[in-house]
Amino acid sequence: MQLDVYGVGNSLVDIQAQVTDDVLARLGFPKGAMTLVDEATQQRVLAEIAGVPINRCAGGSAANTVIGLADFGGRGAYAGKVGGDELGGFFLEDMRKIGVAMPVSPCAGQSGTSVILISPDAQRTMLTHLGVSATLGPDDIREDNLRHAKYVYVEGYLFAGDSTRSAALRAMDLAKRNGVKVAFTVSDPFLINAFRDEFWKLIEGPIDLLFCNLEEARSLTGLHHPIECAQAIHRHCENVALTLGKDGSILMHNGEVIPVEGVETQAIDTTGAGDMYAGALLYGITNGMTWKQAGHLASHAAARVVAQLGARLQRKFTADEVAGLRS
Repeated sequence: MQLDVYGVGNSLVDIQAQVTDDVLARLGFPKGAMTLVDEATQQRVLAEIAGVPINRCAGGSAANTVIGLADFGGRGAYAGKVGGDELGGFFLEDMRKIGVAMPVSPCAGQSGTSVILISPDAQRTMLTHLGVSATLGPDDIREDNLRHAKYVYVEGYLFAGDSTRSAALRAMDLAKRNGVKVAFTVSDPFLINAFRDEFWKLIEGPIDLLFCNLEEARSLTGLHHPIECAQAIHRHCENVALTLGKDGSILMHNGEVIPVEGVETQAIDTTGAGDMYAGALLYGITNGMTWKQAGHLASHAAARVVAQLGARLQRKFTADEVAGLRS
C-alpha cells in the first residue's frame, strides 16, 4: 500500500483530565512539562484523579501526528510497541479504526500511558509511563511498509532510550536507502540539551524536514529572533517548520521564508497542538498543496485542536474547508 507517512514513536494511551491547580500542587510535578514516571507513580496519579471525568485515546507524539494526517484523508502507518493487555488492545483498535495501519503484534508486558492533566489556564502537564513502548527497537521497523511512504516521521522522544534511539536511527537509515524523505520533530527542549550534537548531525544529514517550536529553535541555534533561528537551521536542512504558538509559524523551503499566520481561537487545552500542526502540514505537502497552502492548513488545524479537549480533532475538516484553505 502506498503511504504518505510512516510514523515511528512511542505508543501511549492518553488519559486526559481537567484538574485544578490544587491537584497539580499536591502531585508536585512541574506545570506544563512532560515528566517520565514509573508504574507506581502513575498509579498514584490515577488515584488522585479518580472520580474526575476522563477521556482516553491512542496517543504519543508521532502517533498523534499520523492520526492528524489520517483525519484529512492521508494514508499513514505507524511503528510502535504495545503490550498484550487491555490498554494495548485498545490502542491497536483505536488506530486501525481511524485508518492508520499498524503492522505489529502485542508483546508481553504493560502498555504505556500518558496522563495529561489540563489546568484552568489550558496548560498541559504530562506524566508518562512508557511501559513496553520503551522496548521499541530496530527490528520493529518494517522496511516492507516504510519503503512505500513519501515521508518517515520520527519523534525526538525516542532518543531518550537506547533501544528506541536505535529504532529511530534505523528508520532514518532505511528511509535514505529507499528514497523516502525524513521528517523529525525535536519534541522537547530537554532533549536538545541532552542530544544537541547528535541532533545537529541529523539535521545536517538525513533530515529533510525539521519541526520545532521557538523555544527549541532558540536552544538549537543560540539565536533569538524567529526568522534568524529558522534561517540558521535551513542552512543545514532542506525544509524547516518553526511554530510560534498563537503567532503562527515560519516555513523555510528552497531558501524562502514563508510566514504563516496564526488563527485566532480560545485555547482551552494545548495538548497535541504541535503534533496536529505536523500532521496537517505533512498531509498538505504529500497531497499536492504548496508549502504555503500546507502551512495555512496546519495553522487552522492547530487552532481547532487547542479550542477543545484532547489531541484528537472532535470536529474534522470537511473537503470544502480543506479546498478553501488551498486558496
